[in-house]
Amino acid sequence: MSTYDAIARLYDPWSRSVTEDVSFYVAEARHVSPGPVVELGVGTGRIAVPVAAEGIRVIGVDSSPGMLEVCRERAESAGVAGLLELRLGDLRDPPVSERVELVLCPFRSYLHLRTDEERLGALRAARELLGPGGRLIFDVFAPGEDDIADTHGRWLEREPEIFERADWDTDTRTLTLSVRGPTGEATMALAWLSADEWRGLLERAGFEVEALYGWFDRRPFTGGEDMVWLARRI
Repeated sequence: MSTYDAIARLYDPWSRSVTEDVSFYVAEARHVSPGPVVELGVGTGRIAVPVAAEGIRVIGVDSSPGMLEVCRERAESAGVAGLLELRLGDLRDPPVSERVELVLCPFRSYLHLRTDEERLGALRAARELLGPGGRLIFDVFAPGEDDIADTHGRWLEREPEIFERADWDTDTRTLTLSVRGPTGEATMALAWLSADEWRGLLERAGFEVEALYGWFDRRPFTGGEDMVWLARRI
């Protein structure tokens, strides 16, 4: 059972304000129309459904049956169920035999990996899904001191009746994130790295970094909290 099963019905209300990445990922997917595109950590389809709405086929992988159920409902409501194939599985070993031009892993999903061994394995697994010159695009973050100070150890109302708490451990670079609301609650651990460490892992996994942005508007990365990586299989 996935941690996310407990908040599958809470996830969309919890993340409703997170929209800035959608147009970015949709634009990248348009380059490989009609697909398929693989999305790892597809969740409730926050990215996959808008991509499919562009007429692009998506293979969505997630380890939570509950999240996939919501995603399926969302795709049906949007009229794109025929373009979105959902598969239960782990992003470290995705159940995908197809070779594609683009793999997406949005919304910081790689932060669920706790060790360099797991990260390297996941990046290599993504590489195996790509044909020659195919690209992996994902986003992660490393918190700033202000963010830690503003949120550490406090329950904050993220959305009406939905609260989250961030407990930061800067020694282990681990965030314990808890969320609770009317339809569920869960606690998960996320681990962050520096940009240099991510770059090193990508190179070890057989990628060449094509671009590193500091936000979804494609501004250059200058050492801030957010990293948007575009990497090409070599």
